[in-house]
Amino acid sequence: MVVVVDGMGGDFSPKAVVEGCVEAIKEYNIEILITGSEDLIKEELKKYSYDCNKIKVIDAKEVISTNEHPVMAIKRKKDSSLVKALNLVKSGDADAIISAGSSGAFLAGCTLIVGRIKGIDRPALAPVLPGKNGPFMIIDCGANAECKPHYLVQFGLMGKTYFENILKVANPSVGLVNIGSEEEKGNELSKSAHKLLKEANLNFIGNVEAREIPSGDVKVLVCDGFVGNVILKLYEGAVANIFDILKVGIMSSFRTKLGGILLKPVFKKFKKDFDYKEYGGAAFLGVNGICIKAHGSSDAKAFKNAIKQATIFYENKVVDKLKLEIEKLSEKENNAN
Repeated sequence: MVVVVDGMGGDFSPKAVVEGCVEAIKEYNIEILITGSEDLIKEELKKYSYDCNKIKVIDAKEVISTNEHPVMAIKRKKDSSLVKALNLVKSGDADAIISAGSSGAFLAGCTLIVGRIKGIDRPALAPVLPGKNGPFMIIDCGANAECKPHYLVQFGLMGKTYFENILKVANPSVGLVNIGSEEEKGNELSKSAHKLLKEANLNFIGNVEAREIPSGDVKVLVCDGFVGNVILKLYEGAVANIFDILKVGIMSSFRTKLGGILLKPVFKKFKKDFDYKEYGGAAFLGVNGICIKAHGSSDAKAFKNAIKQATIFYENKVVDKLKLEIEKLSEKENNAN
């Protein structure tokens, strides 16, 4: 398997990218291509001892920044690290791409260059998040602010396929994020999507209110990208604030410091469970290739785990299985019409 990594994407590139890639080739049977400034990346590689046959650098003179218009940047900056990486997946020279760069440019590039799976109307960004009773997915998380009801059915199907093959959860539950549990609640999109999801071949459990999300009992949470992005950022912010509040409280007196020492194993596990680095990145489902969007602040550990996620994707032929499931859904819809 060949994985291409955008060497200039992310807050700590290329240092974190290179370190993560070096760690990854020691654990997984893969080859890695890193796109970006050849001089900078090779300078970082000199710091490590590794199999030189497993990492190659593809020189790219340009970088797409987060403040550029995504589509225009993809079209204009042909020699950017991101566009070069995407073209390697498109040509078949790489089996997967990972980038921690501009989310908008990455999503636009995956759609325009790698292309959609036939039958998928809108690919969706699908991060896996930690919950009280296990991980769960929010799909979509920002790729599609405006959605049609049948898009959400496709999102549910893609999320189900991911959970079954990557996280090995048989027949995962699928829920629709809404303002109430009753079937008639919500806007027109929610009500129409509820009807279609109920008729689809999914383990659909109905509407899920926001307060129920963190439990992780419902594994695939379907919503439009606007709602999903708000949930994702609120969740990240809430977790970060809880850690800060706990830290301030523990350090406030000798007595609380002593209690903190006794509870250190609990806090350590809690922090690990809610660390985005453990998941590596969010899959962009519905494109004709393995595309993983890493967090902008990804460190070496996060890049290594994003690469791990890509290898599991590849080994389980998830893209092929998505194609098969979408074909079945299309056949069912055609027969119904």
